[in-house]
Amino acid sequence: MEHYLQPLDATQLPAWQALREQRARMQDFSLREAFASDPQRFARYSLSRGGLFLDYSKNLIDAPSLACLLELAEQVRLRPAIEALFEGRPVNASERRPALHTALRRPIGERVLVDGVDVMPEVHRVLGQMTELVQRIHNGLWRGYTEKPITDVVNIGIGGSFLGPQLVSEALLPFAQRGVRCHYLANIDGSEFHELCSRLSAQTTLFIVSSKSFGTLETLKNTQAARRWFLAQGGSEADLHRHFIAVTSNRAAAIEFGIAAENIFPMWDWVGGRYSLWSAIGLPIALAIGMGNFKELLSGAYTMDQHFREAPFAENLPVLLALLGVWHGDFWGAQSHAILPYDHHLRNFNQHLQQLDMESNGKRVRQDGSPVSCGTGPVIWGGVGCNGQHAYHQLLHQGTQMIPADFIVPVTSYNPLADHHQWLYANCLSQSQALMRGKTLAEAEAELRAAGLAESEVQRLAPHKTIPGNRPSNTLVLERVSPQRLGALIALYEHKVFVQSVIWGINAFDQWGVELGKELGKNVYARLTGSETGAAEDASTQGLIDFFRGRHRG
Repeated sequence: MEHYLQPLDATQLPAWQALREQRARMQDFSLREAFASDPQRFARYSLSRGGLFLDYSKNLIDAPSLACLLELAEQVRLRPAIEALFEGRPVNASERRPALHTALRRPIGERVLVDGVDVMPEVHRVLGQMTELVQRIHNGLWRGYTEKPITDVVNIGIGGSFLGPQLVSEALLPFAQRGVRCHYLANIDGSEFHELCSRLSAQTTLFIVSSKSFGTLETLKNTQAARRWFLAQGGSEADLHRHFIAVTSNRAAAIEFGIAAENIFPMWDWVGGRYSLWSAIGLPIALAIGMGNFKELLSGAYTMDQHFREAPFAENLPVLLALLGVWHGDFWGAQSHAILPYDHHLRNFNQHLQQLDMESNGKRVRQDGSPVSCGTGPVIWGGVGCNGQHAYHQLLHQGTQMIPADFIVPVTSYNPLADHHQWLYANCLSQSQALMRGKTLAEAEAELRAAGLAESEVQRLAPHKTIPGNRPSNTLVLERVSPQRLGALIALYEHKVFVQSVIWGINAFDQWGVELGKELGKNVYARLTGSETGAAEDASTQGLIDFFRGRHRG
């Protein structure tokens, strides 16, 4: 049986035991002292690949601990697992299928077999179909029911059909094509629908329905609302094919809705939703930035794929980030991880990573169904700097929890304004420096004395101004946020998540925990609307149902 179906228990491996010993040895490890004693620490723990520069020198590591982490990667048989991922073997064991998002960015001429069939011709056929659609809309050849060209595209989807495309189209706003505005409709909350559609004209709006089943509750309800809105604005049933296209596996349902067969783009079982922005789910991206830039995005991801597949683990960006996460989580007690992009266009990067990481590695059993014996995925959170510096950075610096952080910052801004970007970049570096250095009690006292405070005030205030430091962080630097570099950055985190799943022995590609709430939601809805009269399974849910119904009588 393949090793990913019966994974090793990492906690029983010699490398894990060695890491426990390293952790005990490093109980009093000081990043301040490490930098002071080793002038080459930055050079030793930094590298550049795929247009990304990673500084990981501000982590709680030294040569022996890093060597043990790299040995752990070898002992969990990471290299064969990486090959299994790229070769299309069923790494998604519970659903017995591959996870081949990497095939979506591979060039013409490469072969990837799924059940003996090369999927690459179909991948590139769909890219051609996307290219034709994007060109028609950008050139004004796709016309609405009043023969006006399309000016607005609304993507209706949720989860991976929303978060990834939204991130990329926002991040690459400087590359936006004139004449087409892209919008996203995800939530089932009617306020979001009305707020969006109040700004649109049915005559010039194209809806993309992104749903593998064409039956996801939120997406289906918003699609039905969009259809009613379109008809109320003057469109007709016969005009639906001009204003609705679909990305789905359920062609029959899309055709029954009124979408022309030639305007249906496929989704494949071997691509999970949170990994799907590289497929036709990325249509709103391509419409926003143009097909040429979309292909550059794919190219950047492919570059990272090749690096991940070929580079030695000691020089492998995804592997290093994954190992550092395991080290801080399983050996130093970190339970969350902050993503801190210092770029306005990357403001929602942490939301995409929340789904990518927490839906993938939020698991408590291993591939073979046995319980895990260590911690798994952390809570992913964060937001754009410098805003966070005036909010939650306080907890990062002086809170009782150790929270590793990834700082992400471009060297060059597309919108230079006086010295704003220099200050933005400086703030990014100073925050990571402050996390590492902190402020000792003696330094706080000296600072207060220098300000002329009485000794009694010095002693009163100094403990409040002491900052422990020794908080780990990575800094990822991009020359600028371009399609290629963004593709590499997203693929970097995809592979980091996969590496951690291999170490923990879990399946990164299913999400059964998502389904329970959906199933229970149907029962709650039936009781809310009176179509089912029996009591809920618990008094809390029944009480809240009664509260709702009591406010909606009459």
